Amino acid sequence: MASTLIIIKGGHDTCQAIFFVLISTLAKKNMKAKQEFIYSQHHENNTWANKLFFYKDEISIMENRLREIAAANTAKEVMARVEHFQNQLIVQRNNIDAIKHALSQNDALLEKSIEANPTATDHRKMAYHTEERETMEAFEKNFNELRSQLKQFLTQWL
Repeated sequence: MASTLIIIKGGHDTCQAIFFVLISTLAKKNMKAKQEFIYSQHHENNTWANKLFFYKDEISIMENRLREIAAANTAKEVMARVEHFQNQLIVQRNNIDAIKHALSQNDALLEKSIEANPTATDHRKMAYHTEERETMEAFEKNFNELRSQLKQFLTQWL
């Protein structure tokens, strides 16, 4: 967006009023640009929730593999790595719970909007849930890195 310098001759109140109008106009443009249909947002929340369910199952499988390694290898070095991965999986399970909670809150917000005005909900838009998307993307990136590191460890010790 290009910047424009506006020189206004007039009193302080006039400058404040014009500034307010400019800021309000920019805010409305940004709000419109970052909106999506209610049902699209709900569908995305459901897709993410299903992915999180899958990741939680995958954590259980990874924990079982770590138990197998711990049972077969009691060396301090191996046990330290097993404990490290177990701790990381606990962190990821907690992250999943936090993200699920945020998605539930977002869905509750969508439901309240529909209840407040049930007319033409398939045409209405809501502010896009940017924070949830960024959180989900960061989680998936971290989880995939952890999965890759764990696979390397597993191939070394199984």
